[in-house]
Amino acid sequence: YVKVREENSRYVLSRAKDLTKDQSYVLWGLGQECLSRSLYPLGDMLKTEVRQLAFDMGYTELSKKAESYEICFVPDNDYRGFLKRQIPTLEQDVEGGNFVLADGKVVGKHRGYPFYTIGQRKGLDIAMGKPVFVTKIIPETNTIVLGEAHELQQSGMMVGGLNMVKYASIQPGMEATTKIRYKDPGSASTLTPEADIVHVHFDHAVNSIAPGQSAVFYEGEDVIAGGIIQKGL
Repeated sequence: YVKVREENSRYVLSRAKDLTKDQSYVLWGLGQECLSRSLYPLGDMLKTEVRQLAFDMGYTELSKKAESYEICFVPDNDYRGFLKRQIPTLEQDVEGGNFVLADGKVVGKHRGYPFYTIGQRKGLDIAMGKPVFVTKIIPETNTIVLGEAHELQQSGMMVGGLNMVKYASIQPGMEATTKIRYKDPGSASTLTPEADIVHVHFDHAVNSIAPGQSAVFYEGEDVIAGGIIQKGL
């Protein structure tokens, strides 16, 4: 569910008509060669229209197929189980790391840093007397930093591994709507390139910036570029 068009000698990826199914956030990494040879016939259709088309063509069961959510290749959305099946020794390799607070105080043990994500509150199996969240993950020391909700707020980030889509480069001061996760509606931001990194400054602080996740920059419905979050600021 995306659209592609040719404009100013570049192939531009843009959001689908059905914004509830739009997949532009996960396709930012496609280069110009791939986009030039890609066809996306669902880009101008709503999912309801696709279902009706399938029904009209005689694919009755397919037209009634249940919606898929989360990661399609991970059964029951159990990504921890998926990781353990892919790397059988993972759990024993990373178990026993520390939960710490921002000041470094150790408050408990965890199951291994790959099994947690920034912003996570449920499933921590630790009693702190108040809600706490994963605010930082330090793979080098297998450490998970916990904190309160306000500690997840950050006003900027650094993004690397860029793939330019609509334009050949990002100009200093370029304004964009930046998404930091699939379901994120996007936040107003200003982009400043520096070597192979883009500094992103948000107009208002955003929640749960997660290094390693994708950041995608939009101009209206069009994808300007995308990259990998290096760190929150």
